[in-house]
Amino acid sequence: MEITFYAYGHPNIKATHRTTLEITKDDFLTPRGTCIVGIKSEIACFDIPETMKKEMRNSETKIIIVLEVDGIRDEITAYGDERLRLVSQNSMVIRKSTYIDDRTLAVRADKAAKDINREIVKKLTDPNKRVTITLKVVNPNIF
Repeated sequence: MEITFYAYGHPNIKATHRTTLEITKDDFLTPRGTCIVGIKSEIACFDIPETMKKEMRNSETKIIIVLEVDGIRDEITAYGDERLRLVSQNSMVIRKSTYIDDRTLAVRADKAAKDINREIVKKLTDPNKRVTITLKVVNPNIF
């Protein structure tokens, strides 16, 4: 099960946060938003199809987030959790920790913003650059 959507760059994208990575529908970014890798996102947690949310609410479900800009790709592997709310209408956050709030998309991630390919980050400082985001949900119990 997967969905693909788009977000855009911004001059303030630094992607230096050590534990989280965020994609937001906001059309602005302050220098303090060090976890943000895309703005003007087409979707937030709330917009994910219910069938996909159901699968994401399982701690065995692998959630793979692929970021691609100008043919350069990076992939984050994280996991679902039965506590996921997935109700934020504005953003989605991937976390290395197991902390859950309304914006949490996935937990126990193998990467945070600081770990993203620096070529991608450099390109995303251009507000005209579009990042393609593919969200894949893989439940090992479904064959």
